[in-house]
Amino acid sequence: MNLFVNDTPVTLRKSGHPGVGSYNYTIDATCGDITKAGLIHHVWIKNVEVKDMKTILELLHSKVPTNLLSLDLTTDHYKEVKDFIKKQFKLVKAAGGVVRKKDKLLMIYRMKKWDLPKGKREKGERSRETAVREVEEESNIKVKLGEGICTTWHTYTMNKKNMIKHTKWYMMNAVDDGHMKPCLEEDIEELRWMTQKEVYHALQNSYKSIRFVFEEYYKKTEGLKLDLGH
Repeated sequence: MNLFVNDTPVTLRKSGHPGVGSYNYTIDATCGDITKAGLIHHVWIKNVEVKDMKTILELLHSKVPTNLLSLDLTTDHYKEVKDFIKKQFKLVKAAGGVVRKKDKLLMIYRMKKWDLPKGKREKGERSRETAVREVEEESNIKVKLGEGICTTWHTYTMNKKNMIKHTKWYMMNAVDDGHMKPCLEEDIEELRWMTQKEVYHALQNSYKSIRFVFEEYYKKTEGLKLDLGH
């Protein structure tokens, strides 16, 4: 589960699953309390149970420690912990895409951040249908759907309610961008085709969930890992 809490990447995986990187600190949840003071830089917490996940969410939502860069959680109770996380929020299902035109990719500028086109799933829609509809509505570009990239979960607050957005991401190819224009109703100020180098710079003013999507995209399409400055 690729979760982003207050824009902090939190990975939940089964015990024994290979890690995703190196860690500055390792915490065994069975050996003591999990405190905010221990959440510094890149942290791995192992043997996580539901009661530990409750503590972790409370710490992250109270105020994310400024020195916490990523949190990797491993558990022998993956389904139970994942279900607990989902029950703490109102679920919103969404889908979006990374659109390619030759050697360039589409990014949108919304709410002072570079982002990707995406949106909520409507009743009766499949995620693939949502992704195409939302991309075309937000950019006025005709696209052809490709394979899936990844799934992200990110939390936010709306009208004082805790929300979690479950987004499925897909590769797409531009078919016709002759009438490309930003959807002002969705607060999109600009659409821009970017090279990989331009994407890298744009991601310095983006969300970590969007950085993760691009990293997964480049892994799948070019066998490359984009250095996103984690």
